[in-house]
Amino acid sequence: MSTSAATTDAPRSFGVFKPVGHVVISFPEAGQAARAGQAMAEFGLPDGAVRHYSDQEMLRQIDEDIAHASPIASVGQEMNLVLAHRALAAKGYHWLVVRVANDEQAVQVAKAARACGAERAQHYGHFIIEELIERPGDIAQVAESPDRGLDAQTPSGKETEAAQLKKDPR
Repeated sequence: MSTSAATTDAPRSFGVFKPVGHVVISFPEAGQAARAGQAMAEFGLPDGAVRHYSDQEMLRQIDEDIAHASPIASVGQEMNLVLAHRALAAKGYHWLVVRVANDEQAVQVAKAARACGAERAQHYGHFIIEELIERPGDIAQVAESPDRGLDAQTPSGKETEAAQLKKDPR
């Protein structure tokens, strides 16, 4: 069973959201996140392992993180991920943050989430953040850096475009 998350107890690194040992999953609609949260119960996860963030909760958390982030957060991709998550949350995306025991469980969680409509699932490790859902039609990743930001694998390279294409397919 998923629970709604309080923004004050979210895991952080250098002042920004970085839940090591978790899979962060984005869904275009709240109902998809709710269904995925229910599906996670089948994995025997401990109580409190699945946290739900509404679009508004994620926006509040991100804005707080940005206001208090250490300059060190911009050295890696943490700040770029935070900004990509903000772009999705601003489009109404909802989130599950799932604590996992290992890589194998992370893959299982991502598969279940994808079956419920998840668009992104990132497994946060200490040194690497792995994308677990390949989106159909993605453009090959070119480059990303702290200065360039994340390569969203869209024509513009921006995550907002990925969200718009999903919500308004043409």
